[in-house]
Amino acid sequence: MQLLHIDSAITGSQSVSRQLTAQVVAAWTDAHPGTQVDYLDLVANAPAHFTMEAMAPRTGQTEGLSAAQQRENAVSEQLVRQFLAADVVVIGAPFYNFSIPTQLKAWIDRIAQPGRTFRYTANGPEGLAQGKTVIIVSSRGGVYSTSEDGRAMEHQESYLQTVLGFFGVTDVRFVRAEGVALGADAKTSALSTAQRQIAAAANLDLVREAA
Repeated sequence: MQLLHIDSAITGSQSVSRQLTAQVVAAWTDAHPGTQVDYLDLVANAPAHFTMEAMAPRTGQTEGLSAAQQRENAVSEQLVRQFLAADVVVIGAPFYNFSIPTQLKAWIDRIAQPGRTFRYTANGPEGLAQGKTVIIVSSRGGVYSTSEDGRAMEHQESYLQTVLGFFGVTDVRFVRAEGVALGADAKTSALSTAQRQIAAAANLDLVREAA
């Protein structure tokens, strides 16, 4: 089994999502011996934002590519191959300005490739990355899940659920630490809740097998 571990928080060792993704990966490898882990730090190795240089090969242009187009296509190719090779993907997704880090969005733009992660058919779009488990570690300074107004401002978990579903991923599990900027007690409570969710997310396959 191949696991892809992705971090996107810019806050380094202070990051809640980085702390929790490491715990998810440790819990998963404990529960699933033999799992091979590949790590991608989207801050240390951030793909450039999507440009026409990166877009050109996807429009069918294969001849006369410039050096920049070839270079950007190589980045996209490496990232989509890495994603498609993974059976399990753990994504650290902190909540920045009501959405996700730009580094994580740039990664999504690179792997959203027709013919690789999705295709259009006579019956509409079809995801081509079926069969994966994705665990999203969602960290938030405030609380957005418990009110209608909060949920209306949330474009983090909802966006990731939508785009992964578009790629054909139906097994998306969330580990959420919410309210971590609301004081020490709130952070402690949020991390405690996340610990329980980590255990459930990492062991869900074993529960299914036992059933």
